Amino acid sequence: MGKSLKNSVSPDEMYDSFGADTLRVYEMAMGPLDADRPWHTDDIVGSHRFLQRLWRNIVDEATGTAAVSDSEPDAEATRALHRTILAVRADYAGLRFNTAVARLIELTNFVSKRYGGSGGLPRALAEALVLMVAPLAPHIAEELWSRLGHDGSLALRPFPQGDASLAAESTVTLPVQVNGKVRFTVDVPADADEQTVRDLVTGHEEYARHTTDRTVKRLIVVPGRIVNIALG
Repeated sequence: MGKSLKNSVSPDEMYDSFGADTLRVYEMAMGPLDADRPWHTDDIVGSHRFLQRLWRNIVDEATGTAAVSDSEPDAEATRALHRTILAVRADYAGLRFNTAVARLIELTNFVSKRYGGSGGLPRALAEALVLMVAPLAPHIAEELWSRLGHDGSLALRPFPQGDASLAAESTVTLPVQVNGKVRFTVDVPADADEQTVRDLVTGHEEYARHTTDRTVKRLIVVPGRIVNIALG
């Protein structure tokens, strides 16, 4: 693409077709700021769809008003929100705008699947999502902030704070190896001690199936990673 080939695309044309916010998001999502980034005009559609999906998650298109509830996010939604806040804060601080966009798209898709424009989207989740999108797409963010019932600009509001304890998984899935081969998995609390893991493994139905009439020489727990059973 270039002037000599007479096939260049002016940013003004992109702005006229998709708007400033879509253009900003597309440019930030293209890749790291310190790397060469190919310009693929067709890819801007993805950024446009992301902002459309964000809008539909929050605004009832029939009435034009915010479709949110005052209910608290459930455990999975809370975990997804705080994980995103922590990651996006770090991405913005490191000028990794492309990965920030990816994380916000992921959270927006999660919201679409979980709440689907039903009007049950928790306000706390909607407002945090809008505040995180604002540095990338300030115009749509300001409009959504207004429709959520706020009078002042969101530029005066603090960026969301993530809680690492709320972002952590409540359970982890550990593979269980028997004589060096993974035979089954077991779900354990993320903060489970070694004895708790041992009890959950030995109480699992697959443990009995693989150890019946065999001698268990060792049962080694690597916390948060794996369980090894050595049979004689």
